[in-house]
Amino acid sequence: MEPSTAKPSFLRNILLRLFLFCVFILGVRFAYVVTIRGESCDLGDFCFFSLPDHLNSFISGAGQFAAKSSSAVISVAKSAPAKPHKLPDLWATRGFQKAAQFYSSVFQDLISEGFLTPNSKALCVETPTGADVFALKEIGVVDSIGIFKKASKPLVISGQAIKQPFGNDKFDFIFSGAGMIEKSPKPADFAAEICRTLKPQGFFVVHTGSRDTYSHNSFLDLFNCCKLVKFRDIDGFDSKLPFVREIVMRKYLSENGEQILGLGVQDPGGNSANKCFVPDYKQQLIRKAEPLIAEEPKKPWITLKKNIQNIKYLPSMVDISFKHRYVYVDVGARSYGSSIVSWFKKQYPKQNKTFEIYAIEADRHFHEDYKYRKGVKLLPFAAWVKNETLFFEINEDPIDKDVVKGRGMGRIQPVQSSTGVSDGNVDEIQGFDFAAWLKDTVSERDFVVMKMDVEGTEFNLIPRLIETGAICLIDEVFLECHYNRWQKCCPGERSSKYEKTYGQCLELYTSLRESGVLVHQWW
Repeated sequence: MEPSTAKPSFLRNILLRLFLFCVFILGVRFAYVVTIRGESCDLGDFCFFSLPDHLNSFISGAGQFAAKSSSAVISVAKSAPAKPHKLPDLWATRGFQKAAQFYSSVFQDLISEGFLTPNSKALCVETPTGADVFALKEIGVVDSIGIFKKASKPLVISGQAIKQPFGNDKFDFIFSGAGMIEKSPKPADFAAEICRTLKPQGFFVVHTGSRDTYSHNSFLDLFNCCKLVKFRDIDGFDSKLPFVREIVMRKYLSENGEQILGLGVQDPGGNSANKCFVPDYKQQLIRKAEPLIAEEPKKPWITLKKNIQNIKYLPSMVDISFKHRYVYVDVGARSYGSSIVSWFKKQYPKQNKTFEIYAIEADRHFHEDYKYRKGVKLLPFAAWVKNETLFFEINEDPIDKDVVKGRGMGRIQPVQSSTGVSDGNVDEIQGFDFAAWLKDTVSERDFVVMKMDVEGTEFNLIPRLIETGAICLIDEVFLECHYNRWQKCCPGERSSKYEKTYGQCLELYTSLRESGVLVHQWW
């Protein structure tokens, strides 16, 4: 007869059920403390984690800060302290702590230099986590707030740098970190809002990853209200931004209280109305460009393919993030798919910027192609030195069966001096003052790229652009210069269509580079 095991099994079941019940009670208690009550742990709670001491000391003030509305969120409450809210988990992360320590060091330096005080009303723009706001409060600048498209309360409220939810002249100190300003799709609007909400004599400090001289001067050009105080290069805290340029600017007003414009970049040499001042940094960029082809190529159609590989595009050498607008002007554009699609959209390094495109094409046979093209504005005229009616030739390539592809605009002449225009396929078109149009359309704060293929008219247009100073508005030019070159069809024979020589074309390219324009040879 086997011994009975019923009693021990019964006791084990009782103990197991009692243990599971205790675990359930503990779980309910923890869920109540952390989730329902929404409070930080204290000695009376069941806490399963601990936080750094300085975070626990900071949470009380943060709880007060979160209780205010966004319109009054900058002011510090003088009433009785509100009950602390739950400490955001984000603040305990290593990344947040590292960023907060970095910004704390930066802000303490700014305090020692007099750009920031504990009494400053401070704003941090485009701050996703609020680590910079946290650092400001931690060092005693308690009247601080951040804005970002997604709020991260209590430190960051919802708002955009280009459309701040504040009135004019509200802040003594505004900060933009983590290279956020160059990521802005509208840097000019970004700058305008800083100028609007910053108090007169207030300081704006920005951290950017762009440190080349071109981008530095472009940045200063954005802030018409401010004057550069200082800048320095420091190590960053993030692998995404290992090196930082810190720029300090101050807002100034004139004696009558109006905003002073044009304080960004000062031209030491001064500018006349029609001449360009070429700063040294632009001259250095031109010296870095591919050398001009000094010897005339016997097969220019082959040289073009090789030369494209050698071209040093301006955006491949500098950061263009701080320009007001981005504009591409195609003079002699032909069809939409000719150079706009096949070259500019596919090959030109645009640094993820959206360009406004102007297509200048006189031949009406190409105009229909632009009718439904978004982002492209067609100017159905001929670029010329003044507004007048012109004759222009139509070149037909008998080998090309496609009428449109085999068609191209030839030489143009004013109606009053139409000699030299052939008796073949000749049309009449309206010419316009290209230099005047350019000066009305773009500014020095814009990034402007131009491709010009105008069948010999470049010898009229380029000198006119230089004479009027309109050339100063163009950052980069791709110019096809037409001369009596060797013909592809007939080895040993030169084209009789153009009178200019390759040497004259070379002089044209050289004059552009001496004017501070990065020009590339184009065929």
